[in-house]
Amino acid sequence: MADRIKIAVIPGDGIGPEIMEQALLVLNEAGLKFGFEAETEMLLAGGASIDAYGVPLTDETIEKCKASGAVLLGAVGGPKWDNVDPSLRPEKALLGLRSGLGLYANLRPAKLFDELAHASPVKDINDTDILFVRELTGGIYFGKSGEYMSEDILADGTPYGKVAFDTESYSEGEIRRILKIAFDAAGGRHRKITLVDKANVLTTSRLWRRIFLEMAEEHPAIETECLYVDNCSMQLISRPSDFDVIVTSNMFGDILSDEAGMITGSVGMLPSASLGAPGTPGMFEPIHGSAPDIAGTGKANPCAAILSVAMMLRYAFNYNDAACAIERAVAKAISEGYRTCDIYSGRPEEKIVNSSEITLAILKFMG
Repeated sequence: MADRIKIAVIPGDGIGPEIMEQALLVLNEAGLKFGFEAETEMLLAGGASIDAYGVPLTDETIEKCKASGAVLLGAVGGPKWDNVDPSLRPEKALLGLRSGLGLYANLRPAKLFDELAHASPVKDINDTDILFVRELTGGIYFGKSGEYMSEDILADGTPYGKVAFDTESYSEGEIRRILKIAFDAAGGRHRKITLVDKANVLTTSRLWRRIFLEMAEEHPAIETECLYVDNCSMQLISRPSDFDVIVTSNMFGDILSDEAGMITGSVGMLPSASLGAPGTPGMFEPIHGSAPDIAGTGKANPCAAILSVAMMLRYAFNYNDAACAIERAVAKAISEGYRTCDIYSGRPEEKIVNSSEITLAILKFMG
């Protein structure tokens, strides 16, 4: 009898439902080949939840996600909801899911497919394979914020007027737990880890660096370095293949992982995993947005969602063989020239296909 795994599925908005449909086809095929059965429950979050319930994320959805073994997410948001109350924006669903599930570690691989190297704006990009480990529930995104009116005057006589503020704070415990994940990851890869901070300016970054250097002494087999975030943003362009694991705070990780996503050719190829304490469900999603401009056209690239399924099988359910089979099948489809429009360059060896057709190729190569 096949093992059963329970998955909360949130297709979301825009192209989310389309790429999710393709991802589930691959998930089911993996189940047939590797002896498990996926029990899925469809849930709403983001704009779809606003339309149905008036809020981007309901308590019921959170509870159903908590009761699952993993959460598989498509994408949320779109211009349809640009004018809603800021506290009800679709993207609030992501923050709600992360905090509600206690997901503090975001893993974002930025791996180059050699056949897509020409699509990168960066030269000498070959052999780039970076894993970003981003702290997910602390920092400025979750700090105290607000606005107030000030009667103060600037030195040139300009009134302050309205003042807005956002604060960043990190505890030693928050930093240590994310650094542990990063050091563990580096130990299973190329044994190099880079801390990205702004320790020359920020008190929080100085705490990150002190703890990082302490933990580095406990891992003598792992090469370590520290870079300021502005320097790292340049080094990612000039020497991307020199990085292995990059660990950093919430906001810095948000920005740098998107930069790395672009230099590897297309965000349509990049998955992610958000993890919490052992025994809690993780959330797995492509890093791209909802792309409402191509929703319903069949142009969406499902590869990032399919690779997110692979990460889910590996990290949530320990089906590493199934995860590897999916990753090999995606790589084979790319090497055989299958291209959705975002990765198509018109080369003779390429054939432009739609979402369903590239998925069919991936299913074929899983055989």
